[in-house]
Amino acid sequence: MKLVTFGLVSTLALGAAAPAFAQSVEAIAATDLNIRSGPGPFYDVVGVIAGGDSVPVSRCIDSAAWCEVTYNGTTGWSSSDYLAIGVNDNAVALTTRPAGVTVETVTVENVTETQSDQNVAAAAGGTLGALAAYALGGPIAGIAAGGILGAAGGAAAVEPTEETVTYITQNPVETVYLDGEVVVGAGIPTGITTYEVPQEGLRYLNVNGQYVLVDAETNAIIRVVR
Repeated sequence: MKLVTFGLVSTLALGAAAPAFAQSVEAIAATDLNIRSGPGPFYDVVGVIAGGDSVPVSRCIDSAAWCEVTYNGTTGWSSSDYLAIGVNDNAVALTTRPAGVTVETVTVENVTETQSDQNVAAAAGGTLGALAAYALGGPIAGIAAGGILGAAGGAAAVEPTEETVTYITQNPVETVYLDGEVVVGAGIPTGITTYEVPQEGLRYLNVNGQYVLVDAETNAIIRVVR
């Protein structure tokens, strides 16, 4: 499969920017949320947090929207845009680093550039765009301390059939890498190619290594095919 990318992958080293705290912060996943092997959308998915479940957050990147979490025995990194913290009876994204919430932060240092990174840079030539974060105005608003009020990610305008899901798994397309996390409700930037499926009203593409179905009119992700 041909790989098309719009960003630069770097080998990262994490250095402490603040002392470790004795207890981790608890956050709620606003929607089904990937756990990745590293702090960024280019890393492999090693697990998924079920929307509405709580997870301990051990540390966060100080200049990026990624935090280290542990869920069902798996430790990895999730997008803090979709991790909610209760503050004064309101749910806010952990990315905002709300006052009164203390979490260890770490710096990210670009140590070396691998041959793979160089190939990505050569192919990309720049960053085309990023997934439109749905969290701050979407599922985060539907969370209260202790649980989700309503369906995480919102309701799909068109429900994909099993035939549609089978079709996209049998018809691979180029992978596009974008900044941000692949979640239901996130928006695909204009200019990114999407592909037809037999079902009217839907299109599909591969984003950050995951196939997604999008609403043909809004370009919003309605299903992540796992």
